[in-house]
Amino acid sequence: MLVNGRWSENWHPVQNSDANGRFIRQRSGFRDRIGGDSAFAPERGRYVLYLAYICPWASRALIALRLKGLEDVIDVRAVDPRLGDQGWAFTRDMGSDVDDVNGASHMHELYTQADPAYTGRATVPVLWDRKRWTIVNNESADILQIFDRDFGALAHHDIDLRPAALEQEIAEVSAYLYTDFNNGVYQAGFAGSQSAYDEAVGKVFAALDWMQQRLGTTPWLVGDQLTETDIRAFVTLVRFELAYSGLFKCNLMPLSAYPAVYDYLVRLLKIPAFAASVRPDHIKAGYYSIKALNPGGIIPAGPALDYMPACLRSQTSVRCIAR
Repeated sequence: MLVNGRWSENWHPVQNSDANGRFIRQRSGFRDRIGGDSAFAPERGRYVLYLAYICPWASRALIALRLKGLEDVIDVRAVDPRLGDQGWAFTRDMGSDVDDVNGASHMHELYTQADPAYTGRATVPVLWDRKRWTIVNNESADILQIFDRDFGALAHHDIDLRPAALEQEIAEVSAYLYTDFNNGVYQAGFAGSQSAYDEAVGKVFAALDWMQQRLGTTPWLVGDQLTETDIRAFVTLVRFELAYSGLFKCNLMPLSAYPAVYDYLVRLLKIPAFAASVRPDHIKAGYYSIKALNPGGIIPAGPALDYMPACLRSQTSVRCIAR
């Protein structure tokens, strides 16, 4: 963690908690947008998306980037998935990158470059501006909308992830998914008491029940098209059995107990932008590197997941089990 621009203590997964042991997530500190009255203009080659493939928040930004066709507009750099004492690092191991933009060895160096007195955690994703040499935004929900709306004519694909006619419902569903599902798995995994865990895991599986009921009658969570709510659901669903079921103790039921949700995940994985955001080896190595939850650092051999595309399935186990 950074305190007044200085690294002060080794990385730990629990940022904060309340008196009942409920995990509390840090708020994002950089919230600028691109274009309009902003100091940041939409330009090809100006921006870099820093991400970790382990991270669901970062992955939803990457999915939006690919859905909009911005691959030749915004560069992408990925950190090593394994969390060390100084958090995210640039190593080139496991197919990750070095930081050839800023020359940083760790993500926290970008935060102090942007704000020499920064206090807080150095999280991903980060949208970085090469011209002003600073962080534009580190809130994934904002970055998703930046890619969806702010790059305008630079986007190659005409897809609207938050259409005006559905905006209110998208906002409501997104808020529900974030509170009870996306962040709910973390509140279960990082719970500091039995009651906090029981509360969180109950919300997680209630959210799966809700998705099962909704997807039983419609192919999408909101409206009759792909929206950002589907991206939000996907990034947690695709990590559910790779990490959350075991490491985070979200093991009340397997995804196969929710056939409509299971089929939905399969359909989303057939969309190239979604599949390209998933690296099972990074997800497993990253989550199981959390010493507070897995002090031995042992990475499980499985699971062998039938719903993964063949190009990804071999990353999910030491010995890929084809079925």
